[in-house]
Amino acid sequence: MNHPFADRRALITGITGQAGSYLAEFLLDKGYEVHGVIRRASTFNTGRIDHIYQDPHTQPRRLVLHYGDLCDGGGLTDIVLKTEPDEIYNLGAQSHVRVSFDQPLYTVDVVAAGAMRMLEAARQLQRHKEVRFYQASSSEMFGKVDEVPQRETTRFHPRSPYACAKVFAFHQTVNYREAYDLFACNGILFNHESPRRGETFVTRKITRAATRIREGLQEKLYLGNLSAKRDWGYAGDYVEAMWLMLQQDRPEDYVIATGESHSVQEFLELAFERVGLDWREYVETDPRYLRPAEVDLLVGDASKARKQLGWTPATSFERLVEIMVDADWELARNEAAEENRGTSAADRAAESGG
Repeated sequence: MNHPFADRRALITGITGQAGSYLAEFLLDKGYEVHGVIRRASTFNTGRIDHIYQDPHTQPRRLVLHYGDLCDGGGLTDIVLKTEPDEIYNLGAQSHVRVSFDQPLYTVDVVAAGAMRMLEAARQLQRHKEVRFYQASSSEMFGKVDEVPQRETTRFHPRSPYACAKVFAFHQTVNYREAYDLFACNGILFNHESPRRGETFVTRKITRAATRIREGLQEKLYLGNLSAKRDWGYAGDYVEAMWLMLQQDRPEDYVIATGESHSVQEFLELAFERVGLDWREYVETDPRYLRPAEVDLLVGDASKARKQLGWTPATSFERLVEIMVDADWELARNEAAEENRGTSAADRAAESGG
């Protein structure tokens, strides 16, 4: 099969994360050669992209991983200059907002300085080859909002170390665009979820707990602020918008969102209803999960992306919850079956005196 983008090469930081894995799939389907940056660890952390390697349709050497770290500028520059990508997607981050209060310096080094290191590497590559740069910005930058919905011109009021670091990265991306004529875009993505979301994030925490409770593997779910409202979309839809930004004639910044706002409690209700349970019987609030400075309401206006990129979200909030619950329910059923097999084996051993 001839692919129109078969001569394109992309580099993704955060390729083993939720959005990075969907983006890798998206680009490979278009024929790209995809390179990813992963951190060296004592255990394998490539679970979200392992299936790509196992897919018989993936052409050999079209997905290549490189050890690197957003805290290591020299190493990142080496990777960029060696791979010479046409497009760079900087998705890597310490992306958990609550954790950023516990590890603020590390968060700022990875998120803020890490973006700066990638921008500088892109600038060095641009000396002999044109490169296009995507920066993963966040709706958390709006924080304590002063207008609803939030759009590209809305003032930032970050309310966490993570959000402050993202604001720095946003402005540096604009600065490199204006100072060095780098084709650099900020995608201001509102919350994007999927079955690949990390289990410490509230949506996945809910869907994992609802299905585990349904299968008798868990008794309670502890959460923080149930009234917080977010604009939740499907991560698989949002990676197309990232790519579209880098296909335009000129670089600009875009809000990517559904335009709908739903509370944590609404997500809870739909998730537990999907498995036939009343969430109020199983959920308790715990002050440990409250943020020192809360963000009460985020909802985005993606009309610019709709008009200029031709992008619209394809997955409704209700369908998103169904997708996540169904995937985690299958996981919970498998866990329950494994637990039952283990119990049966132990019973047999006890009966035989083993």
